[in-house]
Order: sequence, then structure tokens, then C-alpha cells
Amino acid sequence: MFLRTREELRTVKRLLTQAEDEARAMGDDLPGPEHLVLAALALPDRTAVEALIAVGVDEDALRVALSTAQEHALLSVGAQPFELPEADLAPGTGPYRSTPQAQRTFRTAAALAKAERPHRLRGAHVVAAAADESEHGTWARALWLLRVPPADLRAAALEAVRH
Repeated sequence: MFLRTREELRTVKRLLTQAEDEARAMGDDLPGPEHLVLAALALPDRTAVEALIAVGVDEDALRVALSTAQEHALLSVGAQPFELPEADLAPGTGPYRSTPQAQRTFRTAAALAKAERPHRLRGAHVVAAAADESEHGTWARALWLLRVPPADLRAAALEAVRH
């Protein structure tokens, strides 16, 4: 039990730290659902990767769609897309902060993991939870660009957890 708890804490730390890194790399102040999904793709269980592949998407395609969605959002308000200099990508300090959508995504992913036996957070739990946060924002636009219905993504993610 103790080893599983330590493993779980390592998974959560890896997920949240990677989500922060992904947000900074994309020029966002706070991680959102899209950053949690990208972080989930890097988890060793590979279930997030399986879920995306099941709906015909790979990590590269997802990254392109996210970048395109961000670019469209900037253009829609009259701003020009830009590259961030490396100096702006300093590691975060202090307590973990994220968008309300990312907070809901993480809470939902944790609840999905708790409902499984054994209780273990996996990347596909994050993907399934993120599918529920697909009404607006970069993540929602990326799914639309990829032509992936959120319900299909959620179903594929839950199936990946079962394998």
C-alpha cells in the first residue's frame, strides 16, 4: 500500500510538473487541460497515447492542432502569433497553480482513478477528464480542428484504462 502511494505521488508530481513545463513552452501563464493531456502523454503507462491513437491522433498532430488553435485565438483579437525567447521559459516556483478548467480536469481524473481497481491515476484518466472540458478554449478548438468528438475521446480513454 505504501509503495503504491509513493508511486501515485510520483505520478501526480510528474504530471503536474510536466503540465507546467508544457504551459510555459506554449507561452501560457497557467496550465490548462491541454497541458495536462500533453503531460499525460509522457507518463510511463502510455494509456494517454493509446487513447489518442484510438481516435486517430498522435502527439505531433495534437501539438500542431494546439498551436493552430492558439494562433487562431491570437488572430481573432488582432494580435500576431509570436515565438517566446528561451529566457521567458523559467521554471515555476511556489505552489502549483492552474486554470479552473485544469483544476476540474485533474479532480475528475482523480475521481475516475479512484473508481477503478486498483486505484491508480493513469494518463488515460487525464484524457477522459479533459474530454469533459471541451466546451471552449484552446483544448476545445484543438479537438474541433482534429475532428475528434469529445465523447469519442472519452470513450477511447476509458477503454485504454481497462487494458
